Amino acid sequence: MNFAGRTIGFGLTGSHCTHDEVLPQMQRLVDMGARVIPVVSHTVKTVDSRFGEAEKWLTSMESITGEKVIDSVAEAEPIGPKEMLDCMLIAPCTGNSLARLANALTDGPVLMAAKAQMRNHRPVVIAISTNDALGFNAANLAKLLVARDVYFVPFGQDNPAGKPKSMVARMESIPETLVAAMDGYQLQPLIVEKYRDLTS
Repeated sequence: MNFAGRTIGFGLTGSHCTHDEVLPQMQRLVDMGARVIPVVSHTVKTVDSRFGEAEKWLTSMESITGEKVIDSVAEAEPIGPKEMLDCMLIAPCTGNSLARLANALTDGPVLMAAKAQMRNHRPVVIAISTNDALGFNAANLAKLLVARDVYFVPFGQDNPAGKPKSMVARMESIPETLVAAMDGYQLQPLIVEKYRDLTS
């Protein structure tokens, strides 16, 4: 795959346990020639967790991409009017962000970037990571599955024994999903095996 000449927005939300899985995909996109613009939620910007300090993640993203992280609604809003992106990716997309996007709430940088992208019918790709995909959030997932201009990185249950409502995207399929979305179709199969830990 060749992403030369393509600009990809890469939005990260607060599924901190998944950041180590998605940052290599950010590097892959850069290595494939893409200009990658990182966008972070308030949680990613401010919360230090057992998976790493917030500043570490921000520094890593800027080092990988050579771009300043967009971390405010005001910075994200011009993405639509200026048609800055060929595609907007949210990876990982938490259940909270999934619900807010499905219900037109744009109170954070990543959500504003997605809304700004969709206003011009440009593609948004979602890579879910949520413990509630098959719970109350299933309704929001369903709304977005049939939404125009929205595409999903193939996903599956990551721990059906311990967390039967949880689903996580197959992050290694991000580049292929982006290519498909920019060509106007959903990468298939959409539902895949995504087992992580069957014992916890």
